Amino acid sequence: MEPGHWRSEHSDALRDYLLKGMSYAEIGTRINARFGTAYTRNAVVGRAKRLGLVAPVPETSPSIVPSLPTETCLASPRPSPFPLLNLPPNSALKPAAQVTLRCVGIKPRLVSLVELEPADCRYPFGGDKEGEEIAFCGHPCQPGSSYCTPHAGLTRRSGAAPARIAGPVVLRLVSAG
Repeated sequence: MEPGHWRSEHSDALRDYLLKGMSYAEIGTRINARFGTAYTRNAVVGRAKRLGLVAPVPETSPSIVPSLPTETCLASPRPSPFPLLNLPPNSALKPAAQVTLRCVGIKPRLVSLVELEPADCRYPFGGDKEGEEIAFCGHPCQPGSSYCTPHAGLTRRSGAAPARIAGPVVLRLVSAG
């Protein structure tokens, strides 16, 4: 028998097993045992698709993602045996606190990359939207930093010590012998 050829009795068995709600792997195993064939799960899936057969949708368990109070809930097909298993803790259902963005009271000069001097602050502005140009602060840098004093505070994590410049780093080549 050709690998891609299914006999009509094999296709009929596929239809019957699919109507009984069996998985494609189970169907392949049953057909192979019944007719002495060697169909794989993928061969069964492909044949079912070519025949236009649709597997019955199995019952699904309820979603583990809770719905928000403003969303409408769809009725679950069956009650969950563990009703509290899918609920997050009460602390997760409270609204999040308003996030305040950190900013500084300095008006940037908005210098382009081409006009940026070595001692100018490199704190970027813009570029958030598609095609929007990026400009830089441009105020004088803090010694040992790429940013002016107000922007240097924004770039470090809170409580982090300022970076210490120990001088130039010298690399030397060591032979691996």
